[in-house]
Amino acid sequence: MEKRAYTAEFKVKVVLEALKEEKTLSEIASERNINPNVIRNWRKEFIEKAHEIFEGNKREKENQKKESELEEEKSYLLEKIGQLTVERDWLKKKSVEIFGHEYEKKFSKRP
Repeated sequence: MEKRAYTAEFKVKVVLEALKEEKTLSEIASERNINPNVIRNWRKEFIEKAHEIFEGNKREKENQKKESELEEEKSYLLEKIGQLTVERDWLKKKSVEIFGHEYEKKFSKRP
């Protein structure tokens, strides 16, 4: 027997129809050519996971907050990199002015 794949939208329609209790599971199952146990499983899963819909907003806000914090940290680090680059370049320039172009050899630990 071939296992059929159903879309999420189809499952939701069937589950909502089952939750309305206007028809029995057997009636819904025979109209849709689905085993009633499949509908029972979908309904059970739907009810068990329904709270996730409302938690999704909370999770989304937490993700946005984390994203914002990461952006702030990134901006700070880029600013710091820029500052350190300017300082390094200034120090190189002054080292050349004071010690000449071969200043690195004078202060290098290499023989």
